[in-house]
Amino acid sequence: MSLKNLLQSVRSPAISNYVTQSSRFHTSAVCNEIRKLARLRVVDNSDIGKRAMAEGKPPKCIHVYNKQMVAKVGDKVLVAIKGQKKKAILVGCKQKQQPKIPKFDSNNVVLIDDNGTPLGTRIHVPIPTILRTILKEKTQAKGADYTKLLGIASRFV
Repeated sequence: MSLKNLLQSVRSPAISNYVTQSSRFHTSAVCNEIRKLARLRVVDNSDIGKRAMAEGKPPKCIHVYNKQMVAKVGDKVLVAIKGQKKKAILVGCKQKQQPKIPKFDSNNVVLIDDNGTPLGTRIHVPIPTILRTILKEKTQAKGADYTKLLGIASRFV
């Protein structure tokens, strides 16, 4: 039975109004990840990151280094910034997050080089404390050194 037939069979205005309103909302879950072509914000003091944010041309995610092709907090992404490709670690997401992971006002990344050392010397925003455990596991598994990224962070949330 289609919605139009249902509305014709029901003559009560309260019920027909309820049926039309209930068909307008979505029941899909809120995603808590970054996908391709998402705009990001560089939160370290690297030279290329400062220039891009000052010009109003934020970097965009062009690749995610995992099988699901969606990045969560602590994942490595490839970003296009100022006509160059740079790797970055996602340190904060704008969407609703899992328990114990704070929600941020913007999608924050820290630029890194190929072996995992950050390009900047300071991180300006607080990063989640759960990032300590996430990056320590990835340091042991992948061989890259993400502990320097935790060392330059000034505040943890």
